[in-house]
Amino acid sequence: MAKIIVPLARGFEEVEAVTVIDLLRRADIEVVVAGLTETDVMGAHGLIIQADQRFKNINWRVFDGIVLPGGMPGAENLRQDKNIISLVQEFDARDKLVAAICAAPIVLKGAGILDGKKLTSYPEFADEFVRYDYLEDPVVIDDNIITSRGPGTAMNFALSIIEYLKGEEERVKHEENLLYKL
Repeated sequence: MAKIIVPLARGFEEVEAVTVIDLLRRADIEVVVAGLTETDVMGAHGLIIQADQRFKNINWRVFDGIVLPGGMPGAENLRQDKNIISLVQEFDARDKLVAAICAAPIVLKGAGILDGKKLTSYPEFADEFVRYDYLEDPVVIDDNIITSRGPGTAMNFALSIIEYLKGEEERVKHEENLLYKL
């Protein structure tokens, strides 16, 4: 069973985090929600999510990938954390899944893993990526890196992660169960 870490920093985008966590768990992917500095983490719109544990207590070696929700200042808080940056670099070096939505691709830029990669982000952050191959697609997959645009593409993003980890048949099954078509 694949195991994914979803770190939450104060100011994360709730729609993106909850959609990914819920859909991956429905697909029998183990998801560990890790609060960056606390276990009760407040999102950008005041919703408080109780993390499974604090990020500093995580044994990152047991994970197959990381999914970074966007939102502000959540994404900036992730980008400023040296342990998050190190983990993203380590996962990329090992070809493990590195996924980021909305503003969170700024974390991937901060980790220096975007050279030669295609990506997308929330439109407001496009200027951060002028030296990269920036696309306006809802979801962009380039090797082990998956990026997406924002709250409105969170379902596509989560389903794309399911397909990446478990195959097209699993994605289609969940689309049907959710009455959703990618």
